[in-house]
Amino acid sequence: MNDPFQTIKNVLVTEKGTRLQESLNKYCFKVDPAANKIEIKKAIEIIFNVKVTAVNVMNRLGKRKRMRSPQLGQRSDWKKAVVTLKEGSKIDIL
Repeated sequence: MNDPFQTIKNVLVTEKGTRLQESLNKYCFKVDPAANKIEIKKAIEIIFNVKVTAVNVMNRLGKRKRMRSPQLGQRSDWKKAVVTLKEGSKIDIL
């Protein structure tokens, strides 16, 4: 994983993520499942030009869904990263 734009897929804007931003200066991102914490930290620092203090990751399982037939399908598994920024740093999402 050399390209930071392939490591970070997109920013997750949710109610819980917004509360984390306001109170604890933490931001949520959807990241490449093969990326580790060090790669995620470097990618965030390069893309947004901020200082990262901690990275927490979690693997999210895809939901089972019914697709217009009796057969079940499944959405893809994905990885979520919660990044804590240094005090005073900020990312403008919107």
